[in-house]
Amino acid sequence: MPKTSAKPKTKPGPKTRPARLSPAEQARIAEIFHRFESLESDPRTELDYRDAYTLVVAVALSAQATDVSVNKATAKLFEVADTPEKMLALGEAGLKPFISSIGLYNTKAKNVIAAARILVDQYGGQVPLVREQLQALPGVGRKTASVVLNELRVEPAIAVDTHVFRVAHRLGLSTGKTPDAVELELMGKIPGPLLTRAHHWLILHGRYTCVARRPKCEECPVADLCPSRHLFVGR
Repeated sequence: MPKTSAKPKTKPGPKTRPARLSPAEQARIAEIFHRFESLESDPRTELDYRDAYTLVVAVALSAQATDVSVNKATAKLFEVADTPEKMLALGEAGLKPFISSIGLYNTKAKNVIAAARILVDQYGGQVPLVREQLQALPGVGRKTASVVLNELRVEPAIAVDTHVFRVAHRLGLSTGKTPDAVELELMGKIPGPLLTRAHHWLILHGRYTCVARRPKCEECPVADLCPSRHLFVGR
């Protein structure tokens, strides 16, 4: 049985409040996401994982790194250590060679081992799929917890990375100046039934179509619904 412990203290996230939108704007936003849905009905992370634990590790490692680089590292790592117990046996020194190609690997190795210790000691080696407990793990902040909970369909959540931040602004879904502000607006504007998938749709759109320097407006499935299109077409 998992050991009981004091309720972890975590930084509270933004509180969702309903957005006041005109019927026309509600229809526009709904159409954007329905088009995304028509192209990919069940979008998932591009990180490779086997279960909740390997997902937590992969997402934690992906901070300031590409999914491709993380997948290359974890392909070998998870053959050796795919549970908290095995990760502890590997140890920090043993972990580093597997992830040395990933940015900030020294800090990440320390956090992964520290998190594994907590999971073993406090949760019987199981990942607690509760936001407050997840965010209390070393190396797991609000964004990582959101990715994990959303990917596993535990909680509708939107982790605002650079792709989501950029796409949200270009599509007129948010004017927020911070990731928390953008998250708050998106959670209030996107239709409820689509929230568990919206995070991945926005990331994939930003990664492959609405790219940073020169968005591919001519290939965009929602170009006619985008208020920023005129800024890029014909440049």
